[in-house]
Amino acid sequence: MYVVAGVTGNTGKVVAETLLAQKRPVRALVRDEAKGAAWKKRGAEVVVADLDDEAALGRALAGATGAYLLLPAQYQSTDARADGAKRTRAIVRAIESSGVEHVVLLSAVGAQHASGTGPVEPLHDAEVALSHVKAAVTSIRGAYFMENWGSSLFALEKGVLPTFLAAGHAIAMVAAADVGTISAKALIDGGKGYSVIELAGPREYTPEDVAAALSRITGKPVVVQQGAEDAIVPAFMAAGMNRHWAELYQELIHALDNGHTAWEGGRARFVRGTTEIDDALSMLVNR
Repeated sequence: MYVVAGVTGNTGKVVAETLLAQKRPVRALVRDEAKGAAWKKRGAEVVVADLDDEAALGRALAGATGAYLLLPAQYQSTDARADGAKRTRAIVRAIESSGVEHVVLLSAVGAQHASGTGPVEPLHDAEVALSHVKAAVTSIRGAYFMENWGSSLFALEKGVLPTFLAAGHAIAMVAAADVGTISAKALIDGGKGYSVIELAGPREYTPEDVAAALSRITGKPVVVQQGAEDAIVPAFMAAGMNRHWAELYQELIHALDNGHTAWEGGRARFVRGTTEIDDALSMLVNR
């Protein structure tokens, strides 16, 4: 039995679909039973549990061969690191009490660093904590999600791609579909001890590469419109984000631009997905 969290999200959905397609037993973890109805129809067992609820999560993990877990951003928080640590403690205790054999954790590029990575810092703490549990643990450090560009598509009608990422600077990106597929494979393969997979797309991309892909998809010219770094916090707050999270994202973007948020290498195994930026963006545009 494989427990999958986040089945209503981009990556957990793909993990569950991949496992079910291979006739693997799936226990879908949901917070709202109504959202599990579709998964029941597809043959999955559905369990209602919150990642913060140690007892409920422990029951959900009981008897499982493997589990796909993640730490969704808590955007209402004004101390993401402290709140992330609280959730991580509940997850660790649930893992230990349940006896689950293997956990695949969705992490992020740069999680080897204790600081300077904004919203990735709680994932660093989670990796450290999970490296000491009895279960085998595989951390999947995904690159910058291609789907993040969805928030910039509002300006397509004007022929521009607004971004705070540095123009001309290529960074690793990955599609959520590849994260889900590779995570499902990691669950099926099993684990031993603590390991790290660093996951990127087929190649690195600049904002200009993204704009060129959007030009191909829409048949209209699209150019990059780079914003100043000191405009990040005001822009994110204007979009409804609180100051704490806006500042975290400013730190993350700065770290992506200056190379601090990068692959660890060494002990980590590097894997490339197969989804090109054109394919990921086409899905976003068509929505």
